[in-house]
Amino acid sequence: MADPTKLQPWIERTFDFDFPVEEYRGILRRITAMPERLERATAGLTREQLTARPGDKWSIQQHAGHLFDLEALWFARLEDLLRGRPSLTAADMTNTATEHADHNSSQLDDILDDFYLARTALVQHVATLEPRDFARAARHPRLHTRMRLVDCLLFVAEHDDHHLALIVPSPVNLHHIRRNP
Repeated sequence: MADPTKLQPWIERTFDFDFPVEEYRGILRRITAMPERLERATAGLTREQLTARPGDKWSIQQHAGHLFDLEALWFARLEDLLRGRPSLTAADMTNTATEHADHNSSQLDDILDDFYLARTALVQHVATLEPRDFARAARHPRLHTRMRLVDCLLFVAEHDDHHLALIVPSPVNLHHIRRNP
């Protein structure tokens, strides 16, 4: 039996893109919120906690840096769709940018700021599009399926959540959240 506490590797994930294109608004909210969610997840952690590498895995700070590193890919794929290219830009599955970035030598605040600025630029560009643009499609090079822009945005949101779950592997303590009466 599979361990329910262990995340499935990203490369093994499969996706169903059979939802209405109109769902782009909610998905866009998810990707817009990620910089704040990442900041909350890392708040109060010591430098040692942020840079500790469990075995051969990435540190929390490397995961945060990886999210920033991939913003260029998400933007390139957006441009692929808007320019009517038949295929989306392929990801570097060896994560060369993250492996060579030495994110553990950086300050977390700098990584978070860079991620916020890059994600904001992506979201602002997407926000200028017409609703019909979210149905534009191209072939994903690894998944071998056509993906609409709305599917690509879901892919980004799921990738964000995958790395956030690796940073914060236990359920969130909700006791600190105040409910409005």
